[in-house]
Amino acid sequence: MGQTAALAAGIKQCGGELIVCLDADRQNDAADIPLLIDKLNEGYDVVSGWRKNRKDAWLNRRLPSQLANKLISWITGVPLHDYGCTLKLYRAKYLKSLRLYGEMHRFVPAFAGFLGARIAELPVNHRPRTRGTSKYGISRTFKVLLDLLTVKFMDAYMAKPIYLFGGGGFVISLLGVILAALTLYKKFFLGIFVKDQPLFQVSIFFGLIGFQLILLGLLAEILIRVYFDIKDKPSYFIRHSIGFDFDSEVK
Repeated sequence: MGQTAALAAGIKQCGGELIVCLDADRQNDAADIPLLIDKLNEGYDVVSGWRKNRKDAWLNRRLPSQLANKLISWITGVPLHDYGCTLKLYRAKYLKSLRLYGEMHRFVPAFAGFLGARIAELPVNHRPRTRGTSKYGISRTFKVLLDLLTVKFMDAYMAKPIYLFGGGGFVISLLGVILAALTLYKKFFLGIFVKDQPLFQVSIFFGLIGFQLILLGLLAEILIRVYFDIKDKPSYFIRHSIGFDFDSEVK
């Protein structure tokens, strides 16, 4: 089922206040866990391991990873040196509020950051692989890019998709109106008939596409509201409360 499914299953079974994740291929060193806990106790919600001295091939493992980490950090606004390091420590309430699917395991720190988690990074040990074979490499770069688009959408437009689809539809429709006006100008002032220029057909095409995008945004708004209602899931996350009990709100 993949690493994301395994991680989601493990999180579901956890009952403590802290959750630590690490790979089963023995490249992560469990002896680093106390160091992660010490760092977390400095006031953080997530401590991410950083394989500073990584024991993998440079061309097909470390280089793609470095490029991906820079891109993910830039797009999500949650800067980390090593998103791919599974050895991470979380306060359980942040993981319990997430719904992981697909290949989203590598973006868990970003999701926690979207919820307002305070994130730190700590160099950890990394050992050569002794069990299994890696499924990662340059060939997965395209999938990471697609997943990253999904993550960015969920961060910026999950609660307001009309801003994306409706905004794009409005711009395209406006462009169609401008082209239609230009077509009429050419007809009445320059004597160029509509049949002799393609701008009129293009303006109609842009108008239809813009209208459809606006409708898509409205449908997305309805679906988002149905999603929050069915899941009984609040559209906010409370890190700490004073005088109120919001534990039931964190799902």
